[in-house]
Amino acid sequence: MRSANRRARRLLVPLVSVLLGFAGPACSVDAQGMKLVHSQRSLYRDVLVYETRNVRCMCFTRECRVGRQSCMDLEKPDRIVMNYPQMMLAALYAKPAPSSVLIVGLGGGTIPRALKQIVPNVRIDVVEIDPAVVDVAKRHFGFVEDAQVRTIEADGRVFVKRALREGRRYDLVMLDAFDHEYIPEHLLTREFLAEVKGLLAPNGILAANTFSSSRLYDHESVTYAAVFPTFFNLKKDNRVIIASNGPLPSAEQLQSNSKRFEEAFRRFGFSASGMLPLFKTKPDWDRDARVLTDQYSPANLLNLGR
Repeated sequence: MRSANRRARRLLVPLVSVLLGFAGPACSVDAQGMKLVHSQRSLYRDVLVYETRNVRCMCFTRECRVGRQSCMDLEKPDRIVMNYPQMMLAALYAKPAPSSVLIVGLGGGTIPRALKQIVPNVRIDVVEIDPAVVDVAKRHFGFVEDAQVRTIEADGRVFVKRALREGRRYDLVMLDAFDHEYIPEHLLTREFLAEVKGLLAPNGILAANTFSSSRLYDHESVTYAAVFPTFFNLKKDNRVIIASNGPLPSAEQLQSNSKRFEEAFRRFGFSASGMLPLFKTKPDWDRDARVLTDQYSPANLLNLGR
């Protein structure tokens, strides 16, 4: 009987351990030591907040090492942790003093928080489809709405179409609605980019956070080129496309404008001049790839071939 009891205890211990693992997400720790401190269910996905050492990250997947949407340094909240927001902010070299900015996709709110500090009196509209993302950004990442920054809960394309009908114009439009797991395919077509171009004020700038490597790369590149014949192609982990509805600034203009932001960007933990070598215009994609359209946009299938 004792031996049977010992066998039962040996079976029970791992079972209890498994059950405890499901007891509450706040105590979950992944293989890289990232602790899950908050989980919020929405109509679209789970919005997860992980912490490791002094960094807090928003993720839409439990593989947070590769699927981070936004990260914040808890000891230095102004420091921009990830590369892609730094590249997105470098769009200011092409439009140093925008008065109106549209951002599609909020994440943790890193970009609007930084823009508000860098560009005095700028008006920022942030379009985010998921109210849970907005809530988590406010509660865990210091995002604040005020007279300068407002959030509109809507699909990005629906908002763009409505804004076009209302005759709105923006000096700078930033597209940040993709992640490594899923692409809203209707936000990656020639027709959508033409609609975004219609929202740009004269010599307005588009900055889009996207992918640096996948089967989608060629198709995405020729799609942007179909609407914006030349654009800057910045790559550092992610890719950021910077385009204009007017002529692109010269290398001399970029360098001159970057100097205006050296002090501000240093406060956010990176060098303004260090971004300059990333500004490239030479095509590095197959220009015979098929353009993505509203009728042909298998973006998620193409993205599987990373």
